[in-house]
Amino acid sequence: MKEKIPDYHALIVRSQTKVTAEALEPAKQLKVIARAGVGVDNVDIPAATRRGIVVCNSPGGNTLAATEHTWALLLALSRNVPRAEASLRQGEWKRSQFVGVELYGKTLGVVGLGKIGSEVARRGLAFGMKVLAHDPFISVEQAQRLGVSLAELPDLLAQSDYVTLHLPLTKSTQQLINAETLALCKTGMRLINCSRGGVVDEAALAEALKNGQLAGAACDVFENEPPEGSPLLGAPNAILTPHLGASTKEAQVKVAVDVAEQVLEVLRDRPARSAVNAMGFAPELLELLGPYLELAEKIGSMHSQLLEGQLTEAELTYSGDLADTETAPLTMAFLKGLLGRSQEEPINMVNARLVADSLGLQVKETKTSAAQDYASLLSARVRTGKEEHLIAGTLFGKKEGRIVRFDDYPVDFAPSGPMLFALHYDRPGVIGAVGTLLGSNKINIAAMHVGRHRPGDFALMVLAVDSPISASLIKKIDEVEHIVSSRLVEV
Repeated sequence: MKEKIPDYHALIVRSQTKVTAEALEPAKQLKVIARAGVGVDNVDIPAATRRGIVVCNSPGGNTLAATEHTWALLLALSRNVPRAEASLRQGEWKRSQFVGVELYGKTLGVVGLGKIGSEVARRGLAFGMKVLAHDPFISVEQAQRLGVSLAELPDLLAQSDYVTLHLPLTKSTQQLINAETLALCKTGMRLINCSRGGVVDEAALAEALKNGQLAGAACDVFENEPPEGSPLLGAPNAILTPHLGASTKEAQVKVAVDVAEQVLEVLRDRPARSAVNAMGFAPELLELLGPYLELAEKIGSMHSQLLEGQLTEAELTYSGDLADTETAPLTMAFLKGLLGRSQEEPINMVNARLVADSLGLQVKETKTSAAQDYASLLSARVRTGKEEHLIAGTLFGKKEGRIVRFDDYPVDFAPSGPMLFALHYDRPGVIGAVGTLLGSNKINIAAMHVGRHRPGDFALMVLAVDSPISASLIKKIDEVEHIVSSRLVEV
């Protein structure tokens, strides 16, 4: 992979491919790593984030597959299905040895109440079970809506007849189920793990099965896969499957389509809906914010070209209807535009905030229902050690981005292509002189707007042109009588 990855912009992997910091070192063009599945512990996310690489997964594509496999294992464990089937194939008929237990009236403990855990809990209720759940990120109200009761982990382990794990593998969940926590379990409890192998201490689990603390365990995932030498391979009353949680025909199609769509979105410079190192957003939110994302980035880019000095502060104000929406992606898009031209590393919505923090740039966000004469308004005031500017924009017709204020000047222009910003005294002939200079250099003016407060006072001229203006021509424009300063901006 290290040899091939320099040529690629996207990488799609399953669980076995290890995307390490070393593997990413030569990935100069890589923009996105997509994990076709849920767990991303095989990807060095901090290393990817530092490089501005989006890491996304498919958390919903295999939800039903993993949920149903959890119940397949739980039911097989309850009715001794694998051992009974193996016995029958050997010509035995030992019904009395395989007496099972019913689920009705039993207590199911669900550790991790995310997408899969919630679906498992719903099916537990359908079986007539009492469902306890442990998840520090779930509110009591959310649990009540689902019909389950929240409990601390020790209480859940002590009360549950079955415990099923649905956790990511993190520092806090590494070997969460160990000798100490297993000792808290209700005697005869049955454990099911279809999440990540590392959340269980396999040696401790094998010992709990041998000494009778647990009546059984079913594991679809292991610390090392394949689990060569695992103590679980010789443990009694254990059902082991080779990581089949997502292995249904339907789930394979769902996760493949899901990550392919997200890769395309990232390559089109749009946010991935299930990014794990950047914000993921619902499709309807992205559709709503889409034109504003482009506008925010352009406002940031204009600031970067108009300001001189070290950036110190960026203050973003979201007014009107924007104040009622999730604006975090707009801030990231703005920072991408603001910082993109000044940094050697690629800046995108993944690492923009990280880079801003490293530069000591203070980013402030405020929201207000008042938007003056507009339904929505996005305003950005940026300060450096030398100066500051305010640029505000909105949408016309819900799609066309327009700049409607620059500093104290009311303006109205579409931020597109090369543009000349010229601050000048409002005197007759100034605009004509600039136009003559541009024409004599074969530069066509596509659009023009002038903002002013009073006749004869300062005015701001914004000219959209069809081709860039050279530095030498900018210097000549600065020499035109009554011109205070001029600057070329390209967006």
